[in-house]
Amino acid sequence: MEILSPGQSHTKVIRNIFHCLEHGAKMGWLLDPEESCVFVYDAEQAVKMFEASDVVLPMPAFAKTVQLTVGEIFGWLTE
Repeated sequence: MEILSPGQSHTKVIRNIFHCLEHGAKMGWLLDPEESCVFVYDAEQAVKMFEASDVVLPMPAFAKTVQLTVGEIFGWLTE
């Protein structure tokens, strides 16, 4: 999971996610607090963007029992 900070390069953060996927990670998340969206990078599929606060985010197979919504993630960031 990467959280994009103000002024941080999107390219650098995405490069880090791709590096992890190339070395065995099953999934990577990029949280953009400014836009309140989550980009999910999956080693098997294309990148998907989630914005609605009630949407349950996809999880890798080992964490399928975990259910987190976009709203929960950003709620934790603002606490």
